[in-house]
Amino acid sequence: MTMIKQILLKDRILTDKERKNLAILEVIRKNGPISRTDISKITELNIVTVSNYVNHYIKKGLVIEGELDESTGGRKPVLVELNPKAGYIVGVGLNMLSTVGVLVDLEINVIAEIKRERAPENSEVVIERMVDMAAEIIDKAEIDKSKIVGVGVGVPGIIDERGRTIRWPQSLGEKDLSVCLSIKDTFEKRLNIPTFVENDANAAVLGEKWLGLDRDVRHMIYMFSGVGCGILINGEIYRGATGAAGELGITSYRSSKEYAYEIATQLGRWEMDVGMVRNAREYLNKGEKSILRDLVDGDLNKLTFKEIVKAVKDKDDLANKVVDHAGEELGKKIAFLVNLLNPEIVVIGGGIEDCGAPLLDSIKAAVKEWAVEEASSHVKIIPSAFGENAVALGVVGIVAREVFAQA
Repeated sequence: MTMIKQILLKDRILTDKERKNLAILEVIRKNGPISRTDISKITELNIVTVSNYVNHYIKKGLVIEGELDESTGGRKPVLVELNPKAGYIVGVGLNMLSTVGVLVDLEINVIAEIKRERAPENSEVVIERMVDMAAEIIDKAEIDKSKIVGVGVGVPGIIDERGRTIRWPQSLGEKDLSVCLSIKDTFEKRLNIPTFVENDANAAVLGEKWLGLDRDVRHMIYMFSGVGCGILINGEIYRGATGAAGELGITSYRSSKEYAYEIATQLGRWEMDVGMVRNAREYLNKGEKSILRDLVDGDLNKLTFKEIVKAVKDKDDLANKVVDHAGEELGKKIAFLVNLLNPEIVVIGGGIEDCGAPLLDSIKAAVKEWAVEEASSHVKIIPSAFGENAVALGVVGIVAREVFAQA
């Protein structure tokens, strides 16, 4: 299979042929083995068109014919399915606590996977380590490497349309960091494979919709911790005029750090952990008892989100109080988005979903209280289906859709 052209779906309007390619191949991926007749029913394309397209995919080796289906009378229909070994895709995603790399086949079966703790700072070093991870996973995978058709990269921040530079929103009260490094060029120069760069939340919302949810969801929000969200409108990612849509929270370089903290739960920018570590330290410094102190041997400077999650699982009262408060405040922001966008589903991800039911329950309660009934009564709030793999699998989905469109 030849490598895909280096043009993203988001940068152009699909041709009629590309739309049909995408529709037919997505149905085969989700429902295969499947007959041509059933493909025609699901896509609402006539059977002659479907047969012509499917025959073309078979000649290219993208689709294979399998066993015969049960017949209701007459000739038994032949079933078709994707040929997973026709191509492979690499995805690398940057999360709150980790960097994840995956190599998948065209059915999105994970062939190889690497997970590592992410570097604490946002810098060009982080990008270089992501390239190293992609190179490592390609080197270790026991596949025909010439069949790797693309690499997807999911990173936080505001990315320009060509993936040439990135601006990382920094911690509260600090100036944003602009990385004048072409992520796309860095990956392609090292790997010699077409590379696509996407915002982490945008990648995650597509991954959840395309790979995780069974029904045809058209309107969805993916809450990437407390700092951003991926928005799906009418089945497509909403990026805005310059790709900056989904950044949650306003900020000003003129404001003090104290004021930034003050408005974080309202209109302001939040920390990745939605303030849980900061709030826990405040309680502990006031003398409240908790296993959190023991988990860091009394050094509160070492307290991280990992300890919060562990303490919640151990039913620690202070940790539960911190998580409940974070869920309530995040729920208010989600209620605002639910009123504004009226989504069918809100996915909680980016790492904070590791707090489990205590966080999710408080979010749901806040949304029910603060959002209008017409919106809140219909929205489902669920944890990410893929956890820390969501970004890596999301960018894999973006590349796979491009492979299908160009078939």
